[in-house]
Amino acid sequence: QVQLVESGGGLVQAGGSLRLSCAASGRTFSSYPMGWFRQAPGKEREFVAAKKWSDGGNTYYADSVKGRFTISRDNAKNTVYLQMNSLKPEDTAVYYCAGVMGSYSDYSLTSPNRYDYWGQGTQVTVSS
Repeated sequence: QVQLVESGGGLVQAGGSLRLSCAASGRTFSSYPMGWFRQAPGKEREFVAAKKWSDGGNTYYADSVKGRFTISRDNAKNTVYLQMNSLKPEDTAVYYCAGVMGSYSDYSLTSPNRYDYWGQGTQVTVSS
């Protein structure tokens, strides 16, 4: 059974940093993309970042986080990370990691519908 477990969320002041981790078990994602999404209260789940199979692989970011967030992965640990810097109150949301299994297009990596596995989410709250 595949499990994705996020950690690292919390409360931080605006301008601060957090590092989220997502550990996968039950199946290796080393050959497949993994991504981060977030969902604020009353809003739809939105794309944050995605990374393809190797650390030299392509990465994709939402415009709202470009230059502030960095996605990385350690395939040996089957873990993906999201380093979040210069946090803003509008970054407040539940953050989810997700994994793809099977075929995909680069464009589809920005859609939650393409992802096959999801973690339970971790809360990030940024105070002003």
